Parts: sequence; C-alpha cells; structure tokens
Amino acid sequence: MGRCTGAVEAGVPGQANVLGQANAPGNAHEPSRPRKARRAHRLRRALLATLITGAVVVPLSGAARPEIPAPAPAALATPVTAATLDATYAANRANAAEASRMAAAHGDRERAAADREMADPSRHFLSFDGRGPGLATEVFGDLAHADHIAVLVPGSDTSIDTYDRFRDAARALYERLARQAPQGTRTAVLAWLGYETPATVSTTVTTTARADEAAPKLREFIRQLRATTAATTADEQSGSANQRPHLSLLCHSYGSVVCGRAASHLDVDDIALVGSPGTGADTAVALHTRARVWAARGGDDWVGEVPHVRLDLLGTTVGFGTDPISPAFGARVFAAGDGGHSDYFRPGSTSLANLTRIVLGETPEVSHG
Repeated sequence: MGRCTGAVEAGVPGQANVLGQANAPGNAHEPSRPRKARRAHRLRRALLATLITGAVVVPLSGAARPEIPAPAPAALATPVTAATLDATYAANRANAAEASRMAAAHGDRERAAADREMADPSRHFLSFDGRGPGLATEVFGDLAHADHIAVLVPGSDTSIDTYDRFRDAARALYERLARQAPQGTRTAVLAWLGYETPATVSTTVTTTARADEAAPKLREFIRQLRATTAATTADEQSGSANQRPHLSLLCHSYGSVVCGRAASHLDVDDIALVGSPGTGADTAVALHTRARVWAARGGDDWVGEVPHVRLDLLGTTVGFGTDPISPAFGARVFAAGDGGHSDYFRPGSTSLANLTRIVLGETPEVSHG
C-alpha cells in the first residue's frame, strides 16, 4: 500500500461515508457502547469498506497498460565502490535517456517525460530499468562517505510514472538529515524502487505475493550496499578496519510487508514501519532480526481502519496479521502526529522528525507514540 490516490483517497460513492462514519456527528453515541461491541462495529465497517472498494473499483484496474519499450539495464561494476560510483550514475542516466527516446517513439509522452527527468545530470541512480512499470534506486547525498544511510521502501502504486512522490519523501528526509546531523556527520538516503509494487485497489495488495517476490531482491540489495560501503572504506583506509555505516530501513505501507518478509536476512541496524497494514508476522520477535524494530501510524491514516487479520481464502492467505503499533506486536512505537497515510515524510511533521532521529541513531530522543 502506498500513497492512497484516485478513488480510494477521494472516496468511491458510498465508501467515504463508510470510512468516515466513526467521526460523523450521527455517531456521537458510539463511545457509550461496550468496548467489544465498538470493536466489532469497527471491524464490520472496515470489512464493508474493503468489499465496496473491491466491488466498485477493482474491475476498473483490469485494463493493463500497453508494454512500453525500453533498453535493458546498463551493465555495471559489482560491487560499486567510490572509484566506480560516478561511472555507475552516468551509465544509468544514459540508460534513462535512451528509455525516454524509446518511449517517445512509442507515443507515450508521459513515460518519456518521466524517463527524461531521471536522465538529468543532477540525478544519481545506483540502478535503473525502464521496462514495464519501471525500477530505480536513487541516491541522495554522498553514499561513498556516509556515516548514516537510510533506505526507503515504498508501498503500492509506485512506479516510474508515479516516482516523483516517492522521490519527494526521500529528498525531504535527506534535507532534514542534512540540517539535523551533528557537525562532521555524513548522511545518505536511498529511494529503493526495487520491486513491482501492487496497485492500491487490487486483490494483490491484500496478500504477501508481491512481498514474497520482492524480499530476495531487498536482501540482495542490502548485501550489495554493505559490500559497497565496506569496499569503499577499505579503499580509503588501505585495508584498515572498516567503519560500518549505520543503516536504517524505512518501510511505508505495503513496503512494510516487503521488509517483514526480508527481515530475517537483512544486515541493518533499524527497521521502521510506517502506515503499516501488518508485516505477515504476529510479533516483532517473529521477524527474526537483530535490528531495532520501530512502528508508527498517523492519527488520520486510513490504514487504521484495515482489519489486522490473516484469513485463508480459497488457498490464498489474505491480510497481514498483528497491527505493528499494538502492544502485542512488540515494536518500539514512536509518535507520528495527526498526519494521513501520505504524510510520514512531510517536512515539519512529527513523524519525519522521529524518523530522522532513528536514522541518526539518536534513539533516546525519539518521542513515543
């Protein structure tokens, strides 16, 4: 699940009333109900909203976009080091420029424009693949010398066509880090669009299928990132002991399902789950990670209405289990303010301030939710 757009955010006829019923004036009597009755009512309301969404909107998502031609990804050195970073960035910009030309020749002006923006000389991509929905990993900051690195994992409806909103989140975090980091501390943020995300309004977004496909890719990316920073440090220190950068994984919405599926094999220091529908695990311990596990949800995030259950339906598991901000899950819950599902990286927000502290390793300063 990613930034809620289209019919879900604006509301399908009938759906907005279902989702907004809890705060409607006509429901002023609800607090007087017994707690179990209120909980059952909320569950029924959320399930009804899901059914309405599926019945009204899912059929509209069936029309697949025609395949957009693009070149194969550029051949790159592995692992990337300080000596090869500039060549890597240049190769991916050239690939994006060629993808833009091919998309324009195909008549897709929207994709051509998106690819052309990615080919700008100011952009730095560790990877780029313009085929299909598109994949990319963009770097903000000096990766070769960073002491603290954050990797953002997006939720649904994130592709090259919608990439700007994901980029805005990464850039906002990097700018906050640059202002808040102690003098002499170097930071970098990586926007990892390394998997094909599900559509927000689809049956795929209710299962772990895409996350299961993405988890090995995320594990390999983190492994290569660790190898890159280790190789860079060794080059600079002539083989002396490596200073490992502090590495944080920030996972938004359906991206938290991806992080949950990959967690047991990730060499990271912190995993932060924001706007999460669940991870597929019942507890933070069940993620089998040595990383600190954090979780937050904004007060106006519609994910709070999603039932945190797992159901076996016709051989398919639907839902993602325990709510990550619940005491039963056992994560370190931090404050996210009153923001909505798309506000976790909004400049000036409580959530961005706390995510910045997590990335910088200033864990005692994180305000609790």
